Amino acid sequence: MPNIPNALLQQYVKLTEFLGAALGPDYEVALHDLTDRNRSIIAIANGHISGREIGAPLTNVALSILMDKSYETQDYRLHYSGVSAGGKQLRSCTMFIKQNGRLIGMLCINFDDSRYRAVSEQILRLCHPDPFAKSLSQPEAESPASPCRPETFRNSTEAVALDAIHHELERLGVSAKRLTSDERLQIITALEESGIFLLKGSVKDVAAGLRCSQASVYRYLAQIRK
Repeated sequence: MPNIPNALLQQYVKLTEFLGAALGPDYEVALHDLTDRNRSIIAIANGHISGREIGAPLTNVALSILMDKSYETQDYRLHYSGVSAGGKQLRSCTMFIKQNGRLIGMLCINFDDSRYRAVSEQILRLCHPDPFAKSLSQPEAESPASPCRPETFRNSTEAVALDAIHHELERLGVSAKRLTSDERLQIITALEESGIFLLKGSVKDVAAGLRCSQASVYRYLAQIRK
């Protein structure tokens, strides 16, 4: 177990273990310490759901929360979409842990309802044709152009950055091999807004993903931040 200097967060470690055991194997419970965004998970139960371990970084959704500061007016965020390590749809909820008004951690629950979906589909097939039952059980596909991304779970900051780059390349319909200066600026702007550069070493990862130098990324960032 990592060293946890904050006494308040220390209390949530046992709560994470308890919730994981009480809710069962379809619920992942993860505790994030925001003092180290690159290795923020300090406790996790049923990590097989997302494929993460202690020391995994913040997710894309957690970074966006830090950027939009929604935690200042909310105590939690409920029922947003996630995708498990195996590609299964998850329902995710996050509670903001605050100390004297400052956000110090997040307690996240990710529910994998795939087993219940399978049972539901089998029941529907008893009284409906297969195509109809299948259409009811399938989640709506998100448009690649949609600005709202489901939460994705990665075990390294490099994977978080590359995942975000891939999303932006797909959204723009371009390849990293043949990016124009304007396209690269658009992508780095989107990455800045998503909070990717809150992660240590992300400039190096973004430069590698966009096939440009770190100096170029810093120049784009300087331009954006002006």
